[in-house]
Amino acid sequence: MTVGNHAQTGVNLPTPNRSPTAMTCLLALDQGTSSSRAIVFDLAGQVLATAQREIRQSYPEPGWVEHDALEIWQTQLNCARQALAEAGLTARDVAAIGIANQRETTVLWDRSNGRALAPAIVWQDRRTVPECEHLRAAGYAGLIHSRSGLEVDAYFSATKLAWLLDRVPDARRRAEAGELAFGTIDSWLVWQLTGGRHHVTDVSNASRTMLFDIHRQCWDADLLALFRIPAAVLPEVVATSGVLGETAPELFGAAIPIGGLAGDQQAATFGQACLAPGSAKNTYGTGCFLMLNTGAQPVASRHRLLTTLGWRIGDPPGARTDYMLEGSVFIGGALVQWLRDGLGLIERAADIEALAGSVPDSNGAVLVPAFAGLGAPYWDGYARGILVGLTRGVTRAHIARAALDAIALQTVDLVDAMNKDGAGPLTELRVDGAAARNDLLMQIQADLLGVPVIRPRQTETTALGAAYFAGLAVGVWNTPEELAAHWQTERIFTPARSADWRLAHLHEWHRAVERARGWAAR
Repeated sequence: MTVGNHAQTGVNLPTPNRSPTAMTCLLALDQGTSSSRAIVFDLAGQVLATAQREIRQSYPEPGWVEHDALEIWQTQLNCARQALAEAGLTARDVAAIGIANQRETTVLWDRSNGRALAPAIVWQDRRTVPECEHLRAAGYAGLIHSRSGLEVDAYFSATKLAWLLDRVPDARRRAEAGELAFGTIDSWLVWQLTGGRHHVTDVSNASRTMLFDIHRQCWDADLLALFRIPAAVLPEVVATSGVLGETAPELFGAAIPIGGLAGDQQAATFGQACLAPGSAKNTYGTGCFLMLNTGAQPVASRHRLLTTLGWRIGDPPGARTDYMLEGSVFIGGALVQWLRDGLGLIERAADIEALAGSVPDSNGAVLVPAFAGLGAPYWDGYARGILVGLTRGVTRAHIARAALDAIALQTVDLVDAMNKDGAGPLTELRVDGAAARNDLLMQIQADLLGVPVIRPRQTETTALGAAYFAGLAVGVWNTPEELAAHWQTERIFTPARSADWRLAHLHEWHRAVERARGWAAR
């Protein structure tokens, strides 16, 4: 493991007797916060089969969010097998596998048996907020931001890993001795898929740890020392698109090349064909994530957005690297899940559109879903959710409408920050994710932004981006630009409200946000 030198390169294994032109599909593994999915795409990017299984969410203490790492692996493997079976295909039909994953979620496991030592700490988890406050107070925010492009926040992996090393018995000694492995979910899945032969992560996921120098594209020795992370526990950093190994043959009946690794938001950006500087997408998943391509050079934000690596295609010296500005909202679609599971206002997530659409507005109710604090541009780990402006006339339909408003309003804050950074003005927004299928939400979003919102025909852009990365790695396509022709518009939502209407709604929203901020501070 080299720390502080240039980026480490992938294995780029040959794939004998596997001509991509003889293959019929690509297999995308899309491991998200609430479910594991697998999608089989044909070589034109069309879906052949899909399988999905929910994963359990655990909240052992206020602000804590955990997953069972073994359940993540088992559900993802079962989905992959099911999707291939439903497509009527076998491993020998698959040109390559691409993986997209929930980012920042942290797993620590034993190299000798591949077992996690503790539950995975999910990206939403807030248990290390006090440690982040100490780092800010000690003056380290500038160093962390200049090297990693990130804000000091419990969102990222570094403090999660440090917490595990400090609290799992004997973990720190064993990590320093090289007995343990750390990874985000991409690393965990590759380890399991390859039978422990490869401990890797790609640059997009590495850039979400707070331990990675995004400029030199390597683990940073100063950041490792600051967080007390032994280099021996870290994965090798490889390209986002490039063959890094093969699956163990017994998993699918034959070995399949693994050609793509990417954080889910970077994969969605690639799947949306946001390949040119200035192009942007917003994903409406568990959270909402706005990403804008800034090209080959990183752009530092003055308004608390993140500077992050989008992808690296191939290895130096001929590699292509794209950087992103990102705004992260912690609670997006998860708000609809809360209305369903926590409050029982709806039976199915899809029911929210009809319920919210049964009223013309929220009747003065404003909902700030700061259940896991506030992300960009506030970065307030002590914020908590509030519902204000209630009168006896407010019904469950108005609360549902306020929830859709909240998802859209949080995105407006991100776009405004990007525009202030000089990255805009944004003239259109491409959208994807499960909630992007909600026509009412998309119209609210267009009205509040004042720009067209464009939904593609293929909204499974996270999985599609993973498949694209894998296909490029094995020669299904030669350049990213070839993929842009696959992107097609399904519907454009045009703003239908006045500027005065937008400003009034934003004013009420910001009043409510200020009341939510700092609520849990002690």
